[in-house]
Amino acid sequence: MAYRDYQHFLDTLKAKNELKVITEPLSPYLEITEVADRVMKAQGPALLFQNPVGPPHRLGTPNPQSAVLNNPSIDPISRPQGSHAYAYPVAINTMGTRKRMSLALSCDDYEEHAERIAALLKPEIPNGPAEALKSLPKLLELKNAPPKPVKNALCQEIVLQGDDIDLTKLPILTCWPEDGGPFITLPLVFTHDPNTGKRNVGMYRVQLHNKNTCGMHWQMHKTGMRHMEDAGAQKKRIEVAVCLGGDPVYNFAAISPLPPGIDEILFAGFLRRERVQTVKCKTVDVKVPADCEFVIEGYIDPNERQLEGPFGDHTGYYSLAGQFPVLHVTAVTMREKPVYPATIVGQPPMEDGWMGKAVERIFLPMIQLTVPEIVDMNLPVEATFHNVAFVKIKKKYPGHAYKVMNAIWGLGGLSFTKFVYVFDEDINVHDLGEVLFRIGANCDPGRDTLHSRGPVDQLDHASVAEGFGGKIGFDCTHKWPGENGFARDYPKLITMSPDVVAKIDSLWPKLGL
Repeated sequence: MAYRDYQHFLDTLKAKNELKVITEPLSPYLEITEVADRVMKAQGPALLFQNPVGPPHRLGTPNPQSAVLNNPSIDPISRPQGSHAYAYPVAINTMGTRKRMSLALSCDDYEEHAERIAALLKPEIPNGPAEALKSLPKLLELKNAPPKPVKNALCQEIVLQGDDIDLTKLPILTCWPEDGGPFITLPLVFTHDPNTGKRNVGMYRVQLHNKNTCGMHWQMHKTGMRHMEDAGAQKKRIEVAVCLGGDPVYNFAAISPLPPGIDEILFAGFLRRERVQTVKCKTVDVKVPADCEFVIEGYIDPNERQLEGPFGDHTGYYSLAGQFPVLHVTAVTMREKPVYPATIVGQPPMEDGWMGKAVERIFLPMIQLTVPEIVDMNLPVEATFHNVAFVKIKKKYPGHAYKVMNAIWGLGGLSFTKFVYVFDEDINVHDLGEVLFRIGANCDPGRDTLHSRGPVDQLDHASVAEGFGGKIGFDCTHKWPGENGFARDYPKLITMSPDVVAKIDSLWPKLGL
């Protein structure tokens, strides 16, 4: 079932006892984060803060060591006394468990979408009319994928332009004490390729600089940055729309590692089994989902930079302040009585861990299409996903593990992986106990490692350079005779006889154990 809009999703969570309404007045400055952090780490419910209150947004930071204070274009202000009531409730942790992440994707369990994708990626030629009819439902699923333009939209019930624009009225979170200011943390950022016109939807944090300008955190590897650079080569500004809310499937589409040329809104339509209605923005030539809560329209000059950050990031550390593009806001549109969607990131586990897990499971069939020997993989939440990969393969020849390591380092977002551990197919890579046992039992550090270098996440503060660093792979498979200089017989793993296991299984209830 596709959601009509974001508040329909919240109503569904409430009906399933997955949403807790908080009436206590709490501030977007740190206080909401502290509550949400505790709840996320306890696998608690989604939260709706009905009364966000506090002082006006601090457009700067109290930390005297922060680089933000050295930026002459931002006037840091001390936190004023008194209270300010925000007009919009704040929703957070709406995707913070497997169940809610699945609900966000309009299914009972998000593995269902992996099965749908796998079926589409491996079509079989029908042997006759009967088989052709059986395959028809798979093709009909694609019928509802393309977006549907509309003229009237929920997200444009209220339109603010000119002096009426004031982003400081939104309950934008300042998440951590040394953050450079308030950050929009769950944005859908829409741009178009200036060469081809193709749309991109990404999730890039947006820092509030003042009432009508923001910092856009486009990292060097991101598509939004490519679009801006190409616009700059043509000496043009790039138009941008930042959306908040709508069907939560849009958030997943925005973080999905889609193949080049696959539109995120098309993919969202496939996931929700219903076309996404889109509407043209009021001041920029960008089409956005019609059911959003807020839309921030504007433009970016490719030649303009302003200090953005620091920001308490998903790495568990503050990402440092740096020079990033500036979004100039030309309009803010919204529905009547909107809800402000947010998330927080920090030391895992957090809500984003479940978003990442859904990406891992749903896109495994696409990875297997390129590297078919991969049976399963686990990107541990505790390692913030892009740092560590546990991979199991169906080993076919000596050195097979090394082939897989190199393949992973050439695959989209997986190319950022720093540590790759490759195992045989008889292990559960989601069981840390099994993983550690096989690492210790089958890997010789002097023989079974592969060192490499390449791109890493720009937020990786441990790398030798920004966006570039080292990688290492570990062959934790059973070694074949003669493989990589292994000259001895390899021992067998201890296992019980299947007939004995079956007998004891049948007797187990009688043993009283």
